[in-house]
Order: sequence, then C-alpha cells, then structure tokens
Amino acid sequence: MSDKLRLRFEKTGRAVYISHLDLMHTMQRAFNRASLPLKYSEGFNPHPQIAIALPLSVGTGSLCEIMDFKLKEETDLAALPEKLTAVMPEGIRVLEAYEPQRKVAELKWLHVEGFFEYDKRDPGEMEEALRRFFEQESIVITKKTKRGMGETDIRPGIRALGFEARKEDGQDGVWVEAVVSAQEPTINPELLAEALRQRKPEIAPDFAKFTRIETYDAGMQVYR
Repeated sequence: MSDKLRLRFEKTGRAVYISHLDLMHTMQRAFNRASLPLKYSEGFNPHPQIAIALPLSVGTGSLCEIMDFKLKEETDLAALPEKLTAVMPEGIRVLEAYEPQRKVAELKWLHVEGFFEYDKRDPGEMEEALRRFFEQESIVITKKTKRGMGETDIRPGIRALGFEARKEDGQDGVWVEAVVSAQEPTINPELLAEALRQRKPEIAPDFAKFTRIETYDAGMQVYR
C-alpha cells in the first residue's frame, strides 16, 4: 500500500455549516474513533498529515470532496469508507478510499449546481436577465486577494453557465449550473452572486446556495 492515500467524501445537509477548521478536527477524531491512526509530521509541532484539496466555504455542500492522508499502519482500503462513515457526524459520508495517481495541481474545473432565491421578483424575468449579464466578455469585480482587495475579471474562469427558473422546496428562484475554475484562478461559485451584488444589484438573489457535483482536470476528464 502506498504511503499517501486519498478519500472522496460528501458534505451535505447540516454538515455544510461545519467550517474548514472544524472539519479538519472532525476528520482527525473520526480516524481516532475508527482505530485508524494517522501519521504525524516530525519536528517541534507535529500535526496529523491530512490535507483537503479545495476547502469549502461555510454553507456550500459537496458530493466530491477530496482529502489526502497518511496512516501509520496498512489497512483495508475497501473497508475504510464504511468504518469512517460510521463515526462521522450527520451529513459527512465517505465514498471511497484509494491510492492517488494524480497530483492535486492537476485538478482544474469544478461542476457546481446552485439556486438563487428571489422573494418578490419574477424568476422568469430574472433568468433572462442573468443570461444577458453573464454573456458579457468581461465581468470585473472587487475581491480579496493575497495582497488585499483588488479587481479581478471572473469571466475567464467560467467555462460553462446555465440558468432555469423553477421552484425548490417551495421557494421561487433560478437554478444555476456552472463549470468554474478550481485553481489558477480560483473561482468560488459564490462569486457569481457577488458579481451581481456589485455590478447588477437589481437582479442579485436574496439568497444563494451551491453544491459541488464533480471535479475535473484541464481536459474535462473526471479527476480522482
């Protein structure tokens, strides 16, 4: 068995409100409860060798999270998902464990689905307005960068984008489906709603939520 291992897991339901830091602690506790001792780094401040590829924003769900980890002992990878899921909080389900064949740097695109809620505006009108807005060749917004606040054109990081007026859980709104850049540049799907708030507030949603559906490489092949 390889020294480096990988998990694919879901984070849905109430678990979407677990922060990234708390999720890391949750994972560590789950491995301990499942009697799967994690390998620790060396040095003055040793820490468990686990890393989540693309940390989620609070409130965003995912069906395709990826986490790399190392164990002190060999284990049955086929049995590992069930063992870990049994000790996870509600909403976190491990789908598979395997030896990774690809580097995280090769992960390029995210398929996401979302819903824009509109309390008083007509979803059909919003759908058409959203299409027109995102057909622009450039959508420059102000966002936080490593150097502070700066202007960024998010349009090149959007590979595909579609809208459909519909109801979800009794709420009027517009369903959103998109393929956005996961890295270099990183386009958080929440920036789609933020762009509207900054550039076209009259069609910005009252509430927006997103779920990651799948991960892809630069050639749009499923990434594992």
